[in-house]
Amino acid sequence: MENKVPENPSKNRNGEFTPLVVVTAILVTFYLIANLMAVKIISIGSLSLFDAGTITFPFAYMLGDVLAEIWGYKTARKVIILTFICNALLVLFTSIGIILPYPPYMEETQKAYTMIYSFVPRIVVSSLISFLFGELANARVLVWIKERQKNGKHLWIRTIGSSMVGYLFDTVLFVLIAFTGSVPAADLVSMIAVQYIAKLLIEAFFGTPFAYALVNYLRRKFS
Repeated sequence: MENKVPENPSKNRNGEFTPLVVVTAILVTFYLIANLMAVKIISIGSLSLFDAGTITFPFAYMLGDVLAEIWGYKTARKVIILTFICNALLVLFTSIGIILPYPPYMEETQKAYTMIYSFVPRIVVSSLISFLFGELANARVLVWIKERQKNGKHLWIRTIGSSMVGYLFDTVLFVLIAFTGSVPAADLVSMIAVQYIAKLLIEAFFGTPFAYALVNYLRRKFS
């Protein structure tokens, strides 16, 4: 007879993932994707606009808003710290991958791997610093706005208002730490401005509708 590990009902209700676990997993995944995609710079002509990680970054912020909205600042802070640790592990193990031996026929692949992942540590270090300041500010401001709203309505004011503060910290710190010395000063300024605006627009038109749908679903589930 096949042995099965017994479920613990007090810790795992009906063997299902809790909404907090799902939201946390997706948020961590979005940040890892953003850091890997950030190696690629999107440009028009000779002007650097923003890194490709900007595409997924606002969705991670949206999930941070959902965490603070549903579970509160303390839980959001724990998830932010967990995401910080996961990004540090990304740097550690991709760096180990660079120095591991490889067969001669994989030389071109090794060069490509090294080129991408040798740049990732700088990206992730800058992301970790900007992430902590930006996300913590984002979660704190969202809760601050919510506490001052009498009826708790108008979620978009909280999500976009908190992101305006969070993105300011995140974008300025990330671009300066990640690209100073490798990108012309004029491009640094344009990257900061364009990234900040792009993140707000993506969140306003795509992230916020998802946040409304997810928050309403979780409220119905918990009520």
